[in-house]
Amino acid sequence: MKVLAAMSGGVDSAVAAARAVEAGHDVTGVHLALSAKPGTLRTGARGCCTIEDAHDARRAADLMGIPFYVWDFAERFTEEVVEDFVAEYAAGRTPNPCLRCNERIKFEALLDKAIALGFDAVCTGHYARLAVVDGRPELRRSADLGKDQSYVLASLTADQLAHAMFPLGDTTKDEVRVEAAARGLSVAKKPDSHDICFIPDGDTQKFLASRMDTKPGLLVDDATGAVLGRHAGVHEFTIGQRKGLGIDGPAPDGRPRYVLALEPVSGTVRVGSAEKLAVTGISASDPITHVLLDGPVECVAQVRAHGGTAPAVAELVGGALRVQLREPLKGVAPGQAVAIYRPDAAGDLVLASATIDATS
Repeated sequence: MKVLAAMSGGVDSAVAAARAVEAGHDVTGVHLALSAKPGTLRTGARGCCTIEDAHDARRAADLMGIPFYVWDFAERFTEEVVEDFVAEYAAGRTPNPCLRCNERIKFEALLDKAIALGFDAVCTGHYARLAVVDGRPELRRSADLGKDQSYVLASLTADQLAHAMFPLGDTTKDEVRVEAAARGLSVAKKPDSHDICFIPDGDTQKFLASRMDTKPGLLVDDATGAVLGRHAGVHEFTIGQRKGLGIDGPAPDGRPRYVLALEPVSGTVRVGSAEKLAVTGISASDPITHVLLDGPVECVAQVRAHGGTAPAVAELVGGALRVQLREPLKGVAPGQAVAIYRPDAAGDLVLASATIDATS
């Protein structure tokens, strides 16, 4: 097959590309330039889209003897990921920019261009297992559960998955590093990227404040309605947050308070006890289904990229995915994704994914 290997400059995508070459595919490497000013992104080991990363990707491609290009996706990335991130926070929601990048950049913009240029598939270093069964792609958790990325890939459509390759799905991160060293790849010991690549200093609140109309508001006790303090804008908070609330002391019972709800129109941030964070019901929109859901299905629901799982019953109701958790989860917020899985011996199978609108 003619394969386009997305090479971030990290060890995972380099080994994935090397495996595609070794499998006999006609591989071309590509690095995505996602910022019009790459110097504003993190440098060294902290980012995933920096100038240094582009150089690392090129060196890896040269070692493999494959063609390599840098494609400018900065404008598309700004529109689809950065601006979406800001808009979601302005609406009092909690977005996942990595999920949005996979969905709209790597497997929409990149894949569309790859197909138009005659490539059969896009290869990435994601940790997830992919197979075709009865003509349909099946997405499963990675063998390395600690690195599993099926959650952020669950929003991809069947057609997108049909043109995807994840060569690292059956491998652990430690094994990938050993293999990279054996192949002579200079990124073998390169640390993983962390945090949000388009926020240079890691200060999300400052980043949001510089890009959105902030509205000061009140911190309100959810139980009594008492005003506990003031804040500069709901962008400073996330559901489940405990620290940095700007409240002088604990509740009368001596227990800490947590953010329970964000109301961007009024500017109100409601806080209360940890018990009120417990969620047992989720309603999510724009579902992407990977199997036929023709009734309630027993599953495992996941609401965060790492962790946040619980047994559940899910079904499609009126175009929405309704998930009833058998065990409560905390810190579940509108804007996050919920992915549902069916556990089995071959590795948890992704059934569907949707964007959380409401919880109960």
